[in-house]
Amino acid sequence: MVVSGALAFTACVPQRVLEETKDKLNACETERNTLKTAAQTCESTLAELKEKMTKEEKELAGLQRDTAIMGTNLRLLQNKYDKLNQVNDQLLDKYNRMLAGSEKDNAKLSSDLQMTQEQLLKKQDELKALEAKLNKQQQDLDALAAQLKIREARVNELEDLIQKKDQASNDLKKKLQDALYNFENKGLTITQKDGKVYVSMDESLLFESGKTNVQPKGIEALKNVAKVLEQNADINVLVEGHTDDVPMKGTGEIKDNWDLSVMRATSVTKIMLQNSTIDPKRITAAGRGEFFPVDPAKTPEARKKNRRTEIILEPKLDEIMKALDGK
Repeated sequence: MVVSGALAFTACVPQRVLEETKDKLNACETERNTLKTAAQTCESTLAELKEKMTKEEKELAGLQRDTAIMGTNLRLLQNKYDKLNQVNDQLLDKYNRMLAGSEKDNAKLSSDLQMTQEQLLKKQDELKALEAKLNKQQQDLDALAAQLKIREARVNELEDLIQKKDQASNDLKKKLQDALYNFENKGLTITQKDGKVYVSMDESLLFESGKTNVQPKGIEALKNVAKVLEQNADINVLVEGHTDDVPMKGTGEIKDNWDLSVMRATSVTKIMLQNSTIDPKRITAAGRGEFFPVDPAKTPEARKKNRRTEIILEPKLDEIMKALDGK
């Protein structure tokens, strides 16, 4: 008699409700893919920045090595220049002392002096060219060091944001475990993966077979989840309904596993909203049918595991997205 009453009730629901539910499913899938893409982009950008920073650190080390070599060459040229100055002074002195000497000796001395002066001018030109090159190298080195410092700061900023996101997930998992300790291993499990927290509830905790109305013990667990979400407004919530692979042949509103999974996800979502002040914009309800089993075996035990509702919680990526937009 309860079944016939439920079928009569579901038959009265307009077709547009089903269509709207399917539209919401598509929107939820799109939003999920967008969030997944954003997270992948964040990790990819962080890896690229690290790789670029490593490359530029190697370039910086090379420039520093080249600068040291040029500094050594500069000092050698300076020493040669000083020595030539000394030779020039000696020749001038000798030239002055030998002016009274033979004309031949004076001519040779004059030639030597001219040659020394030409060499000295050449060395001066080389010294100026090397100094200019060294100054330009130093400017490039300073610019690269400044750019490297900026990139290092951005990498540190992204790493800090990702660490905060992971810490937020850890804190959220601990809060949920504290709030739901009476239900853990009694049809409810809490796990953490890829920066997200998964609250998985078996069908036995929430629903009767083939039904979409949540049982009292399931309502109590959902209220506890809602209390935690009220205190963590920066968490996105995705409610996913899952079924086993046994086809449904309903004649009412629930015609197949798609319908069942969507309506169960919606029922769970409504209960959390009705018993809390959670902003509905934070929550997405989606049905996955039988297409994401946790155990692909065709046994009663495997199918029991697959009949579940998952509440997937993920810290918002707003800060990370803003950091990426500012690159």
